Amino acid sequence: MDLLLHLRYFRTVAEEQHFGRAAARLRMAQPSLSQRIQRLERELGVRLLDRGPRGATLTPAGRLVLTDTEHLLAAADRLAATVAHIHSGTAGTLRAAVPPRLGAAAVGALLTAFRDRSPGGDLELRELTTTEQTAALTAGTLDAGIVRHPCPAPGLRFGPVLHQPLGALLAADDPLATHPTLPATALTGRDLVLFPRAEAPALHDETLNACARHGLTPATVHEAAGPDLTHGLVLSGAVALVPRTPTQAGTVWRPLHGEPVTWRTSTAWPEAGDTPAVRLFADTAHTVLREHAHMHPGPHTTLVIPRPASEFPL
Repeated sequence: MDLLLHLRYFRTVAEEQHFGRAAARLRMAQPSLSQRIQRLERELGVRLLDRGPRGATLTPAGRLVLTDTEHLLAAADRLAATVAHIHSGTAGTLRAAVPPRLGAAAVGALLTAFRDRSPGGDLELRELTTTEQTAALTAGTLDAGIVRHPCPAPGLRFGPVLHQPLGALLAADDPLATHPTLPATALTGRDLVLFPRAEAPALHDETLNACARHGLTPATVHEAAGPDLTHGLVLSGAVALVPRTPTQAGTVWRPLHGEPVTWRTSTAWPEAGDTPAVRLFADTAHTVLREHAHMHPGPHTTLVIPRPASEFPL
């Protein structure tokens, strides 16, 4: 016997105090309803209702059972709602990660947007490199992440790839800082600051290869994991190749003509972990990256009228 279902029938009869009206409300035949209430009484071993020509009234035992029935059915409804939220991805804890240098605005927007879309959920967010994320996703200790490409990792699924253009972070008194945009070749011969290769070897190499293809040959490549070292190197005369982010005192950020160097970014999750919560995170992250991290679906070329090389002193 489905106890919860039979208790719902009993509660309806108790509310209507009439088997006919209760049956109509439940959209079932009155004899069938009567049989189900009788079965519930046999199962519980007590008489719940007194039947009469004018309707049905609760017995003393029925009144006690009805009180507990209300609590039990309310708890069952809450449980059903919780399970429905879990299935829809709007409840539970999701373990996710973002890569370094995604930007405080994007991280804050991601947390806020996920909370708005999943009010009953909890986003446990960490900052991990692409290498660390792929290992955690494969091991099952991470549910979803935002990774940089190339990201060779069998067993993972990826969301749509977005491109994040890199620009030059310069000292404010750098001669190049007077120009609103720069050709990649203007950075040739300068010391270049990049993230450590160990964080994402394939991306590090791809970034330098893109620089070479567009005529940017640095004198030296410095690796800087944090903003303080990057800032110090830039103030000392180096140029950092980074996405558009709020600049620190004494520095300016300038875009490169035509976006010659971009970082490809997407969400990622294990193939076996394609859940509603993961899909909700992936959709939310994709929107946030476009709106708050200056990313777009694909590379596009900006029409630029070249300037004489003499305008861009080394």
